[in-house]
Amino acid sequence: MKLIYIYGPPGVGKLTVSRELAKITGYRLFHNQLSIEFVKSVFPFGSAEFNRLVLKFRSEIIEAAAESNVSLIFTSAYAKGLNDEIVKDIVRRVERHGGSVFFVRLYCDREELLRRISGSSRRRFSKIRSPEMIATLLDKYNHTSPIPFVKSLGIDNTRMAPSDVARLIAERCGK
Repeated sequence: MKLIYIYGPPGVGKLTVSRELAKITGYRLFHNQLSIEFVKSVFPFGSAEFNRLVLKFRSEIIEAAAESNVSLIFTSAYAKGLNDEIVKDIVRRVERHGGSVFFVRLYCDREELLRRISGSSRRRFSKIRSPEMIATLLDKYNHTSPIPFVKSLGIDNTRMAPSDVARLIAERCGK
């Protein structure tokens, strides 16, 4: 099993790129918003029970995929320091079943990120669509740094088409 873990700030294009990558690789796409929407239907966003269940479902689904040898693409808005233990737990769960994790960090210019955040494609899920809100999040949390304890392929997708980014990822991860 291979897990392609795509991370970066909200609005950078993780889901758009992941959809293209899934077409190329045939890997299943398990993006972070799926677990958010699922749990939010029962518990308020940000509540203790909401946070606990989102993490639980994500980690258990990823481990079940590893155990069943189902390769996945997973997206995450990693925040340095805040999500480190979560990432380590996912890596442990995948490797425990003989799988591997390939990390990809997407980033773009801040101006481009603020432009993308209000795009219509973000309406389908309850994604952040306010440039002011994303600016506040970027100032509060470090969503732009690479995960410090893993090797990541970093891609500046400011001026790249999602299909080109997906092809680059597929080439680099050996698919």
